[in-house]
Amino acid sequence: MSEEDTPEPEKPAGTDEEGARAQLFDQWDITGIEYSDPSTERYITVTPIAHTMGRHAGKQFKKSELSIVERLANRLMQTEENTGKKQQALQIVREAFEIVHERTEENPVQVLVEAVENAAPREETVRLKYGGISVPKAVDVAPQRRVDQSLMFIAEGVHGSSFKTTTTAAEALAQQLTGAANYDVQTYAINQKEESERVAAAAR
Repeated sequence: MSEEDTPEPEKPAGTDEEGARAQLFDQWDITGIEYSDPSTERYITVTPIAHTMGRHAGKQFKKSELSIVERLANRLMQTEENTGKKQQALQIVREAFEIVHERTEENPVQVLVEAVENAAPREETVRLKYGGISVPKAVDVAPQRRVDQSLMFIAEGVHGSSFKTTTTAAEALAQQLTGAANYDVQTYAINQKEESERVAAAAR
């Protein structure tokens, strides 16, 4: 086989045509992201792809392979006003990341990871029935559910802060992310996490 017929080696995943490292929204580097919670690390996936076109929809447990950024955007869509508006949700996340970077001078992807880790509850309550009597019982939360709950709290906080107010959704999301990353108990996501764990502690 001649040199002309020799196929070129494939470029490593996550790189563009020029060999440069792919970036989220063509702006934010996803390498070197640090995790402080080993239990949720495998469920917080960071990739440069923010829209997979639903390729994992309907596949059990595949959601954990999605980028945490896309999962956040999907959560923002789960209201009557934003159902199905994926591009709008991604634009809100993009603008919020820019606001976070302006305020903290940090990589907003790192801030998002810290916010999700901090807002993830470790305990919650279930109701068990004993002879017709419903009794609350504290249980540990599975790591995958912890990430789900954290994203839900953040999305609920954004909706509550921006719906029928002068605050934009991007501004509200930036406030939730920076507040949760700093473990500010005044932030809705952290407040809900603390409330969930407080109720669970009372039900032990």
